[in-house]
Amino acid sequence: MARSPQRLRRFATRSIAAAAGLIAAGAVAAGSKPLQGGRAFALDVHKFGVLERDSGPVSYYSIIEDPIFPFIRGVYQPPLETVTLFADVGDGLRNGVERIRWRWRPWVLPVGGDECVDGRGDAAANVYVVWKRGLRWYSLKLVWSSTGTVGVTCRSTRNPFVAADSVIIRSGPPTGEWHEEEIDPAALFRAHFEGGNPHAAVPELQGIGVLTDGDQTHTTAGADYGGFVLYKRYATASR
Repeated sequence: MARSPQRLRRFATRSIAAAAGLIAAGAVAAGSKPLQGGRAFALDVHKFGVLERDSGPVSYYSIIEDPIFPFIRGVYQPPLETVTLFADVGDGLRNGVERIRWRWRPWVLPVGGDECVDGRGDAAANVYVVWKRGLRWYSLKLVWSSTGTVGVTCRSTRNPFVAADSVIIRSGPPTGEWHEEEIDPAALFRAHFEGGNPHAAVPELQGIGVLTDGDQTHTTAGADYGGFVLYKRYATASR
């Protein structure tokens, strides 16, 4: 997504070791088992729609009705403006979600894309997790980079209305293969926005977003997204 160059704050890039510690601790994991005792709530890919305030006029996403599971396909071609898709999780999943799982499959990595380098902030696949407390929005962008370093956090924003971080969790090939991710949203929120305080309150979860872009590198990018599932321990949750 195109952004004006800005000076990174001193907390913009956390140490790779600290980020790797988060991954090892289970905040971000691949292929882990479902939450024990948790109930699964699938987030239908048909619920994703264009987030108009952050998007250009032409959507380059489509739904592929695969017989195994339907998925979103994003194919960015320059000089299109970037488009973000977003799905609201619904009132029953605002609180208490302990795991979020999804699958993604990059096809074309934008040439030289690196979320943490000014002028090269493109990625074949990005997944956003979004919360809100009062008037302040919190956004964590999980990135499959072309060339960036896994574990690095950058593009940090902190103001009275927005708190946002980008985290590279995968980089480079393989392409054309599905990969499954699972995150602990509360652990990630506390690590990024509450200084790692394990007792900090987590605001209400708002939704999940996806973005495929190549506007800064002026190159093609393509990826698929699907299999979004939220796990909540309480049986009273509803979609």
